[in-house]
Amino acid sequence: MILVVDSGSTKTDWISVDANGKVLFSTQTLGLNPQVLSSAILKERIINNYDLYQNRNKVTHLYFYGAGCGIESPQLRILKVFDEIFTHADKTIKEDTYAAVYAAAKPNEKSIVCILGTGSNCTYFDGSAIEQRITSLGYILMDEASGNFYGKQLIRSYYFNTMPKSLAKEFEKEYDLHPNTIKENIYRRENPNTYLATFSKFLIKHKDNKRFQKIIKNGLKRFIDHQILQFDNATEVPIHFIGSISFFLKDEIKTALEKKGLTMGRIVQRPIDELVKYHINLLE
Repeated sequence: MILVVDSGSTKTDWISVDANGKVLFSTQTLGLNPQVLSSAILKERIINNYDLYQNRNKVTHLYFYGAGCGIESPQLRILKVFDEIFTHADKTIKEDTYAAVYAAAKPNEKSIVCILGTGSNCTYFDGSAIEQRITSLGYILMDEASGNFYGKQLIRSYYFNTMPKSLAKEFEKEYDLHPNTIKENIYRRENPNTYLATFSKFLIKHKDNKRFQKIIKNGLKRFIDHQILQFDNATEVPIHFIGSISFFLKDEIKTALEKKGLTMGRIVQRPIDELVKYHINLLE
């Protein structure tokens, strides 16, 4: 049994296939970002899933692509958790940028692949290997144009009284905006990046508002300038996007790219399906 896993900070998609590529089961858990979660929480989120727990001893190969796995220490943390649960499996752990490339880029295609979900990232793919110019420092310092970035901008807009009053009233109805609640979730609880990203749904829902359009455009401009344009041949290759923010803001992304002379590539909201196809092709 082969288990292919695509994990962000918010959710994790799991699909199991047999040696012939037949799907055995598909399931979902909460996000498994080892940079922001303890080993105990990581383990709990896995074993509390019925499909995973029931089939844990049948897994022979585990391919895990996850947010927060770009450096060795978080990789080792989640590997230790997997070793305790999937005791018979050979394990491959890579950062989520590899999943994005395998899901969006064609074989041997030079391209730039971007992730815009709870967090954000950008990778150059030369057709066989990936290159990242910018090391991500996480949701506090980076993650521009991501769900948590836009969530922060909305909270700031509300508290600085720059949000239109009609939208501010609706914002109050949809979210608990008490300062103690916000500070508790950001500074004391697990997954503050995921918490911030929940507010981005409101931005997308009202994205035609002029104030919100300004916030969206500013985030995309910063992401393009700081990430995509780090690559000298950015104007010569297609630029693919992965993630929910990419999917719901695809028109805004296309416009922002065109202003910089860049070419929009594929938009993939849910990379796990394409990722499974990639691994099935390796079996053939």
